[in-house]
Formats: sequence, structure tokens, C-alpha cells
Amino acid sequence: MNQIFRRSMLSVAGLVMSGGVIAGPAVAAHAAPADAQPATSAPGDSSDHRASYEYQAQPNYFYCGPASTRIALSAGGKQVSQDELAGKLGTTVNGTDSAIDITRVLNDYTGGRYKTTEIRDNAANQGQIEQLRTDVKAAVDQGRPVVANIRGTALDVDGVAHSYSGHYLTVVEYKDDGNTVLIADPASPGAPTYWMNVTALANWIASRGYSS
Repeated sequence: MNQIFRRSMLSVAGLVMSGGVIAGPAVAAHAAPADAQPATSAPGDSSDHRASYEYQAQPNYFYCGPASTRIALSAGGKQVSQDELAGKLGTTVNGTDSAIDITRVLNDYTGGRYKTTEIRDNAANQGQIEQLRTDVKAAVDQGRPVVANIRGTALDVDGVAHSYSGHYLTVVEYKDDGNTVLIADPASPGAPTYWMNVTALANWIASRGYSS
């Protein structure tokens, strides 16, 4: 069975930790509405390796796929509603099936600039970590944010835990030659971006995939 086919959403049954605060799905459900235009582009940290983008929070617990896709597309100046993207992605209350769907829809709007990469095992090996680092650098340098399908818990560089039973988020910047990446998390409007080691991100993606 191809493990990449996993629906991703903020779990209704489980608890979600975002920005170090444990809460239920209401955290995402009270995020900015899909047609809102929150603040743009990330603050960067003495890095020129960033994709210009517009952050927008997901409006409910199951729109992480459309929200992350919208953030990625905004880097190319495309203003697409999350509702439109949800329709194309096949998003339901159970979430969005897989990174393959994200890639398909991103390519509909970008003329085929994205590819899907799977990390099939439960932990990333060194080769997969290096591939992710290389892919993030190449994509971001071309103004193309990466959309990652993640699950489980990962620590950012400040030691804050971010935990999801299944989720999509967008990588918009890197520094330290790609060893540290900036994540735009649509489920965390209070702290919409955070830095993470690329190894931690690769292991967060493990058993799923990413679009770059």
C-alpha cells in the first residue's frame, strides 16, 4: 500500500498543539476566514533565501491543505480562494487525501512546476533528509514554496512542540545552507511562522510526502 495516501486534518477526536499551546480543533476553526488577507511575508532572519508570499490561516479544522496550497500559490502572485482550492483538492471534513493532490493542484496553477517526493518510512534516513534540504533550497530560490504533509510532533528551533495527527504546512524560507527552514503554519495564526531544523521537518514528513 502506498503510504502517501493519508487524509490530513486537525484531528477532531484528538488534541492539537500549535505554538506550544494545547487546544482542540476550535483553534483552527476560529482562524481567519478564507477570504481574509492577513499580513504578508515572513520576517526572515538575516536570510535572502525566501519566497515572497502572503500568509492566510485556515478557516476550519480541515482546510489545512487548501490554506497551505494558497500560501504557496501567493508567492507567484496568484490570489485563489481556499474554497476554490478545496474543490480542486477534493477536500472534505476528513481533510485532503495526500501530497499527490497538492502537487496536482499546484501544477494546475503553475504550469507543472511541482513534483511530489515521498518519505515512505516512519523515520527519514540521511539521504531523504538531504533530498528535502536540496529540494527546499531549489524550490525557494525559484520563488516556489514547498507544501509538506506532516504528522506527529516536532520541535522548532526554540524548543516549542507542534503536534498534529495529520496536517499540511508551507515552507517559505531557509538559512544555514538549507539546514534550517521557515514554516508558515495555517493552523497557527497567533504565531504563523517558526524556524525548524530540516532533519526535524523530514522526520515530521516521514510516512507522507511533500510538494516542491
